[in-house]
Amino acid sequence: MAVSGARGLAASGERPVGIDELLERVRSGYARVEPRDAYDAAGTGEALLVDIRYAALRERDGLIPGAVVVERNELEWRLDPQGSHRLPEATSHDLRVVVICNEGYASSLAAASLHQLGLHRATDLVGGFQAWRAAGLPVTP
Repeated sequence: MAVSGARGLAASGERPVGIDELLERVRSGYARVEPRDAYDAAGTGEALLVDIRYAALRERDGLIPGAVVVERNELEWRLDPQGSHRLPEATSHDLRVVVICNEGYASSLAAASLHQLGLHRATDLVGGFQAWRAAGLPVTP
């Protein structure tokens, strides 16, 4: 997939980009969140933590208490405030969503996708679940 600018898809004829460049481009479109800041925002109700890791990783490493688990292939359907399959929490395009993957790569692409749906406050966790756990933040088996 080629990209143009910080957030959009490239028009045909543009040169292809590698994943590193793609990540740099999409991440330039929003401010990423550090683990402690995500923990604090979730604790005050300012952010919804969304864990998109696949089941084997959740079973191996545990869960973040209070995070909503949404498989990556369902993310847009579950968080679109206009969608018929949305989560009860997905009531507004102003919802602050912090997407969490295992190490903070897939979540960046997921956050960019949510921006395209109009969720302008969507972001992702720097370093993903592994950074959360390394910071000593709560994890349940």
